[in-house]
Amino acid sequence: MSIRPPQVPFVNLSLQHQPIQSQIAEAIRKIIEQGDFILGQALAEFETAFAAASGVKYGVGVACGTDAIALGLQACGINPGDEIIIPANTFIATAIAVLQAKAIPILVDCDPETALIDLTAAETAVTSKTKAIIPVHLYGQMVSPRQLLDFAKRHDLIIFEDAAQAHLASREGYRAGSIGKAAAFSFYPSKNLGSFGDGGMLITNDAELAEKMRTLRNYGAPSKYLHTEIGSNSRLDNLQAAVLNIKLPYLEKWNRDRTDAAQHYNTLLAPLKHKGIVPIANHSSSGHIYHLYVIKITEESSIDRHTLQEKLAQDGIQTGIHYPVPCHLQPAYQNLGNRGDFPHAETLCEQILSLPMYPGLSNTQIEQVVRAIVLSLNC
Repeated sequence: MSIRPPQVPFVNLSLQHQPIQSQIAEAIRKIIEQGDFILGQALAEFETAFAAASGVKYGVGVACGTDAIALGLQACGINPGDEIIIPANTFIATAIAVLQAKAIPILVDCDPETALIDLTAAETAVTSKTKAIIPVHLYGQMVSPRQLLDFAKRHDLIIFEDAAQAHLASREGYRAGSIGKAAAFSFYPSKNLGSFGDGGMLITNDAELAEKMRTLRNYGAPSKYLHTEIGSNSRLDNLQAAVLNIKLPYLEKWNRDRTDAAQHYNTLLAPLKHKGIVPIANHSSSGHIYHLYVIKITEESSIDRHTLQEKLAQDGIQTGIHYPVPCHLQPAYQNLGNRGDFPHAETLCEQILSLPMYPGLSNTQIEQVVRAIVLSLNC
């Protein structure tokens, strides 16, 4: 059966970019005219603005979110062989970054309702070698700050937030990135705040840590040709920073648009819960900024996920899976665990489906998505 061009795309970035296209073009023109491409004024302005918006003092732009974690852990004093607790159902970049920092990722299971790290499960993973925990604020929802702070205090651990999907998310009076010692963000184009390529940032309230991060991202050099650390070449370039500077003032509105869309999904999908269509639970109210809107197709459903995804595609509705394989079952990372070690993460990876979500997604499109799900279940 032929598949029509998408009537409801998974992401539509043009809806964000078209109204501000002239502003972005002018910002890029100025960078080109000035020849100020690396570690320049636009980057400094964006670092300051994004840190302030996130409720912290310092921002350090780097090449990608993975580097923000890997170099950030190094800046936090993580040493080779230190153990870092991470969730099993995160994007593989979280584990890669820990390994790049020469630390050891220790996986724990997740909460089956929220898909966030299970801090009760994490209790049993703490050893004398554990130095930090990386809570992943998944899909745009933060891990509970109060529970995290209690956990870290109880075990004397560093909190290093993976906030790659949580730009300006909030919970319990905290903004994403303001809970722990430091936090990492990604500005991949599809993120709530996305650049026109790769990009990332570490944010922190620790001036010394921020300064060390600036050194590490620039060949380990606090000044030109003086290398005091074993660093890397990982800098958010000025062109990307200029684009992000233009987009940042719109981010809160874009996040509200996502929340409104999610609420409409929730209302329409509520009657389908008994049919096995269950949205990932929101425990953050309006603080959830819905980088992704994810449902579970449970055992009560009359069709499996693959069939539902195919039927939606035939109706011109694009979907995604974030993420289909947990870290410990990836071929390159089987040393992190065995099948059955993290049952909630493994089950979720088989059930989850990400529906279209972006600012500008209309109620009509959402209704079309849900109608197609209903028809698929009843066929």
